[in-house]
Formats: sequence, C-alpha cells, structure tokens
Amino acid sequence: MNYLDIINKCLSELNFRQVNDFSELIKPEHQRIKNYINLVAQDVCTSMNWNFLLRQKELSLPAETRQVQNNIYGRILAVYIDGIKYNFCEDFQVFLTCSNKAKVFSVFNDKLLFPEFEDDKLINIIYYTRNLAISAGNQEKSYLEAPDDKPLIPEPFVEQILVYGTCLRLKGEPEHIKFSYWQDMYNSALANMRSKIAIDADYTPFVRLFRR
Repeated sequence: MNYLDIINKCLSELNFRQVNDFSELIKPEHQRIKNYINLVAQDVCTSMNWNFLLRQKELSLPAETRQVQNNIYGRILAVYIDGIKYNFCEDFQVFLTCSNKAKVFSVFNDKLLFPEFEDDKLINIIYYTRNLAISAGNQEKSYLEAPDDKPLIPEPFVEQILVYGTCLRLKGEPEHIKFSYWQDMYNSALANMRSKIAIDADYTPFVRLFRR
C-alpha cells in the first residue's frame, strides 16, 4: 500500500469521501489524517528494535585520526573494526582518557570518536534507521509525503497498523461506534508483527493501547 492508498482507507473507515488524486487532499481532516499516519508510523517504528529497520554502513577512518563525521541516520547497534566489536562509551570525556588499545567508541556533537590507529581503517556500523518510508525510486525517507511513498512497515501489517492506528488517534473516543474494532485490529496486527518479526525467538510480544 502506498501513502495515497492508506489515506483513502482511512477516509473510508471514517466515512469520508475518498479521493482520486493527491491534489484533492485540501481539507483540514485530510491534513490531520496525513499527519496521524506519519505519527503512528513513527510511534510503531520506534517502539522496539525491528529487524526491518536494520541497516549497515561503512565509514573510513584515516590513519592517526580519532574522529569521523557522524552521518548515521539512526541508532547504532554495533561497531566493528577489523572484525572486532567496539563498545559504546557514553561519556566522551571518559573515552578520551582510555588507552588506544581499548575497544570502545564514543560520540561528541556530530562526530564519532574512535581510538587512533597507525593505518587507515574501515568501520563497519550496524544501525536501526530512523527513516519511516521509501519512495517509488527506492530512496528511504524520514516520513511519508508523496502519494506513491510506501512505509517501511512490512506490507502484511500496513493496513491494520496505520489505518486503524490513525483512526484511533483521530476519532479515539471510547464511545465511538468503531473504537473497539479499530483498537482490536490495531493491537492484533502490532502483536502479530512483533511475534513474527522479532529477532529473538524468546521475545514475548505485548500490545500498547492508545489513550487520549
């Protein structure tokens, strides 16, 4: 499902008229739906470490240099140099007092900090992207904006999570006739995605309810 499909599904659930073209989305409720779709996608994607958000990137660390530009758009899971894992040191001041032999790295402002090496090094970084969507040209994006953009959430779960999650946010009063249905569908899809996509076989899925 692309962004326009998701919007039209939301409009249908909310008993609004669907649109044929993205340019028709001019009403205040249209803008609210578009915003809530992205908010729900962000909420779900940041709720746990999903393996569909895992990415890998290589950075070059010149010899006798301790820092490189941090252009990792996401949360770093692991860093490897010469096949050896380096652990994260949260306090960069503590890092600066560490020996060059210590297998640690740190962050300061927009820089990644590493031990100083005599030779050029290739840094292999595994991270969870903060992007939520992908364009028709396969370019990852931080949010859904174009009609043919697609969410990074796997296709089998997109409709139930983004459509019903958006409806809950927009019309989430418990007295609403569809509230229980939307809530059940959303929570069921989220629990199924957690159980089927979780990396750890011992991971126990749970659900999070929307409350206003």
